[in-house]
Amino acid sequence: MADLVRRRVRTLTFVRSRREAEVIGTAVRGSLTDSGDDALATTVAAYRGGYLPEERRELESSLRSGRILGMAATNALELGIDVSGLDAVITTGWPGTRASLWQQFGRAGRGTNDALAIMIGRDDPLDTYLLHNPDAIFSAPIEASVFDPDNADVLRGHLCCAAAEIPLRAEDATAWFGPTALGLLEELQAGAMLRKRPDAWYWVQRTRATDLVDIRGGSGSPVQVVEEDTGRLLGSVDAGAADRTVHTGAVYVHQGVTHLVSELDLAASVAFVRELEVPYTTHARTTSDLLITNETSSTREGDTTISFGELLVTSQVVGFQRRRGGRVLGEEPLDLPQRELHTKGLWWVIDEAVCLQAGIESMAIPGAAHAAEHAAIGLLPLFATCDRWDIGGLSTALHPQTGAVTIFVYDGYPSGAGFAQRGHDVWRDWLTATAQLIRTCRCDDGCPSCIQSPKCGNGNSPLDKAGAQTLLAALLGSR
Repeated sequence: MADLVRRRVRTLTFVRSRREAEVIGTAVRGSLTDSGDDALATTVAAYRGGYLPEERRELESSLRSGRILGMAATNALELGIDVSGLDAVITTGWPGTRASLWQQFGRAGRGTNDALAIMIGRDDPLDTYLLHNPDAIFSAPIEASVFDPDNADVLRGHLCCAAAEIPLRAEDATAWFGPTALGLLEELQAGAMLRKRPDAWYWVQRTRATDLVDIRGGSGSPVQVVEEDTGRLLGSVDAGAADRTVHTGAVYVHQGVTHLVSELDLAASVAFVRELEVPYTTHARTTSDLLITNETSSTREGDTTISFGELLVTSQVVGFQRRRGGRVLGEEPLDLPQRELHTKGLWWVIDEAVCLQAGIESMAIPGAAHAAEHAAIGLLPLFATCDRWDIGGLSTALHPQTGAVTIFVYDGYPSGAGFAQRGHDVWRDWLTATAQLIRTCRCDDGCPSCIQSPKCGNGNSPLDKAGAQTLLAALLGSR
């Protein structure tokens, strides 16, 4: 990106997270300054969700006018914003779907000149698989969208929005929102959100119905990030991510400026920060527990049982690590509340005796299941329109409800989003690709390209690459 900016090539670099947008923007400015291009360093910026609206509009205007030559952005710039005149796009890592890849590449070359599009693979299971199997990108159609139209948590807000726009009649509700809509309308009426009259349901609240809908799929009020010394609002963080990203002691970066979180007040939905340069990053540690609340389907294939149903996932951020590079500098505990997620997922159950017979020693089973879970989650976006951050997982050598080795993969959204259902429908193709990925990865004991996960709350321990290969072969029935 710095090389392109030096050549006055107007460049947009897509990254996978808000933190990375800040890191890349800062690194490019530093590279230009170190080479004596101070003036060019001022033409590089970051763009991400969480900025104030006026700040985003100013950045968009500067990018369109050419005052900004290089911008590191999340997929917030992928759609819905008119940007023309760009010469190059760099996509850092598979963006999750083929549709997103073409949208990102299509940001450049909208005029009559040629454009440059580059995708750089990350240390990620899906990136590794695609770089070794490019036909999966270039010879495959755009994915079918995957979602759950009966998700009650989503439907409630949309029904309120519909009723606020125009009184919602019963026939329209069932035609547009499906057979479950009428029951939800009665529920919303009982909760005084809507009022039922003979002809239709009406929105009766003084607030805006659109406040009930979050297009980013979050839940709860966003947490405002405020400078404690000045009271200046820097931006916001999704409520579901606040525990992990703006907990007390977390490092928060805004337009290349490092801040340290001095307090997270969840009751007030605010995180107080102070500007401070620190030589490390912070990474939250979480614990999770999972309860099967309703098994809706179960199939026995060979030595494996594949099930789908409703789950209750309980998670808690219990501490964080300070890291510099790949080295852990220290760890501190946190006292944050537990969070509950009622969702949908699938799970594989295989008896310990089958694992032992396949050659996995009893002590190696937890690492084998954990590694298989990570790799499978990394590859699910190849089969469903999701990102690995949209889904969660848990593996155990002995789940109290199944009484056996169990691997869970679930949707990271209330009531589910359809991703795990899609995985259940194509589980054999999905696990076959997962097994191929682990088998062909050139590392010895496991790496970020196969079984390590950037979102693991247990610090990627324990993991057993060889055991994962054997376990997947047993799950597929091909020893």
